[in-house]
Amino acid sequence: MSTPSQPAAEPCVTTFDEFVQLADYSLMDTLNADPDATVDGDDHRARQVFSGHFVPVTPTPLAEPEYVTHSSTFFKELGLSDELALDEQFRRVFSGDLSATHEPMRQVGWATGYALSIYGTEFIQQCPFGTGNGYGDGRAISIFEGIINGQRWEMQLKGGGPTPYCRGGDGRTVLRSSVREFLAQDYMQALGVPTSRSLTLYVSKSETVTRPWYSQDSYSFEPDVLVDDPVAISTRVAPSFLRVGQLELFARRVRSNAHPKALEELRMIVSHLIEREYKRDINQNLSFAKQLVELAKLFRQRLISLVANWLRVGYCQGNFNSDNCAAGGFTLDYGPFGFCEIFDPWFQPWTGGGDHFAFINQPRAAEANYYMFWKAVRLLLVEDADALEQFDQVGRGFTEAMQQKVQKMWAAKLGLTEFNPELFRKLMELMTHSDVDYTIFFRELSHMPDDVSPLKKSFYGKTSKQFDEQWQIWLKSWRDLINEGNLAEISTQMKQTNPKYTWREWLIVPAYQQAMQGDYTLVKELQAVLSYPYDEQSQDVEDKYYGLRPSAFSDVGGVSYYSCSS
Repeated sequence: MSTPSQPAAEPCVTTFDEFVQLADYSLMDTLNADPDATVDGDDHRARQVFSGHFVPVTPTPLAEPEYVTHSSTFFKELGLSDELALDEQFRRVFSGDLSATHEPMRQVGWATGYALSIYGTEFIQQCPFGTGNGYGDGRAISIFEGIINGQRWEMQLKGGGPTPYCRGGDGRTVLRSSVREFLAQDYMQALGVPTSRSLTLYVSKSETVTRPWYSQDSYSFEPDVLVDDPVAISTRVAPSFLRVGQLELFARRVRSNAHPKALEELRMIVSHLIEREYKRDINQNLSFAKQLVELAKLFRQRLISLVANWLRVGYCQGNFNSDNCAAGGFTLDYGPFGFCEIFDPWFQPWTGGGDHFAFINQPRAAEANYYMFWKAVRLLLVEDADALEQFDQVGRGFTEAMQQKVQKMWAAKLGLTEFNPELFRKLMELMTHSDVDYTIFFRELSHMPDDVSPLKKSFYGKTSKQFDEQWQIWLKSWRDLINEGNLAEISTQMKQTNPKYTWREWLIVPAYQQAMQGDYTLVKELQAVLSYPYDEQSQDVEDKYYGLRPSAFSDVGGVSYYSCSS
């Protein structure tokens, strides 16, 4: 179900100086800096980081930064004036120039290390040193942490330049991927799906980087040309950017006796997670062991709810590794993501993803990530047998809890109070055979049709009399279950569950292509449309944004599928 966003605050922060006063750095003030780090943050070459929770690092400013857009919705929620996004000092800072700020905000940011696990298997191969000590925020640099309207937020520059974790990369992101991430975060928030948030987006008027991408109308599976792309910095915001992979990193150090403070640093990062993400839900008077049991329950609950929401709206997190799994239980890292148009349980937008991260497998990927969280945190409970048993019991219940949540979600999409396995099985069979558009189908079903004809506007595949009859039989079975309730009320609930407007890559591509030419009109138009995904909008919007993907975009590289080239 969709959930309302936070109530908007009256704009009370109208100047950069007022914004700076909100700074409050809990992570840098309470956790350990890498002892080998520089004090001034001039730490931009790939190297091994052996201990500590973060590395102080300065971002690399964009050359000639230009404003592209900001999230007016989120600015209002934070009580920030829209004019701030155009303020000269604000623009400099959020395009990477921290020399433009002053106390209590700091002129140095921070990057964090984390470990990588894929489906519960630990990896170090992606680390250039073969140890895992070089893996972390390679181009994401946090520059601000503060309390705004009673909520702690961390602000992070994506594409802010190289850090010690850059693995030899340039630390930059291109405008194409920055537009996608910016719009996606705003859209997911509007859908009521927990997510990191978009704040601002700036682009360099003169700096470019070369990236592999797809030529126009390419049918190549992998990128087939090199493109000079404008460099951009988007600011993403969350209560924290703590990941399961971070907890894993410290647990691995404990298990390998990497250094004398390893266990203490694991305890510190888990305590910090509770403080940042779960303080309101966990009684601080409980013993630490009991707090960890509560943490296991709450993270499980948030994670299964998140993945059920992903399935509800057709979202596929194409690379759901532990390092892309926020320990706060929200969507993080919009790299190789996509939204299902033609329904396919094995939909996977990323060329490097494979079936294990396909749409229908996301609950399994989530369970693997939860297992890595469980494996890391339980090291802090080895001396408390009772708490350890309770903690393990929570972990053992993940599969069943996930199944129940997903079934409840499917029932809600169908307007049912209870999940009906046979009705659902037949529906999946018919949807797959008819190549239905996932979003349009469920939205049309929300109008409570008693005939298959209105649903056909969601069909990509040709229909036959035989399949029309099968659809009609299914519809009758569904209506028989629905008819026990108030149809108008059920229809309204279904429309709040099944969005009308979805992310369609073939409509996003022109927006970032035009943005690369300096025209941001379509970016802002998409922002407006995707801000109200459940609403009936104007006829012009419906004609443009509520329709099947044209056949010209089928199997086209960069539209139907793409590499994670950002």
